[in-house]
Amino acid sequence: MGTRGQPEESRAAILQAAAQEFAENGIAGARTDAIANAAKVNKALLYYYFQDKETLYSAVLDDAFSGLKTSVFRVLDSELGPREKLLAYVGAYFDFVAANHVYPKLMQREMMRAREGKSEHIDKLIKNYFQPIFGRVSELIREGIEAGEFRSVDPAHFIPSMISIVIFYFNGALVMRKILGFDPLAPERVAERRVAVLDFISAALFKAESGAAKKADHLDADIVRPKVVRSKAIRSISAQGARR
Repeated sequence: MGTRGQPEESRAAILQAAAQEFAENGIAGARTDAIANAAKVNKALLYYYFQDKETLYSAVLDDAFSGLKTSVFRVLDSELGPREKLLAYVGAYFDFVAANHVYPKLMQREMMRAREGKSEHIDKLIKNYFQPIFGRVSELIREGIEAGEFRSVDPAHFIPSMISIVIFYFNGALVMRKILGFDPLAPERVAERRVAVLDFISAALFKAESGAAKKADHLDADIVRPKVVRSKAIRSISAQGARR
């Protein structure tokens, strides 16, 4: 069992177990007993770090979305040109979700809570994570349009479309497995999907100038495949997803 003598390890273990529990069952259905058992800590230690289930849930959301923000801002802060930066941003977003399969579930559940007026966290998430990322990507798209490299699209519509084609693939993996007859979360299938997503976005956004709308795999691997930031709570659960 974890102890107060290992604060970082114990807290990280609790966050990781809680992320899985909240993603699968939502905050209402999540059980602190299950979280403590999965984290190999006692409930007293869990409540030592987190006052109640809502506080724990808030910490899980912060851990998840801060990991995403760190990952994509590394690209958005770079000196790449508009085309390369846009594809690198989408690649970083895809890589984060692929490495943290519970993120789309957490995001979907929180959006549903917000729609029902039950979310205590949505305003903070918008202010700290969604709005800064959306603002930077909007600026990037406008920069590409002004440079004559991108088609004239509205970021208010194009950005949600980019996010959706990433998120839906992982949220819909079970259904797609039944339709396609193979495991969409197998590493080789995820790699194929990544290339397809970047190619689709290139075709949708880039003006067809000389060499402009090439497939994503023409870029240097370090640009297209930035290092993934995995949150402390949400570790890769590819193996678990593949078994489902």
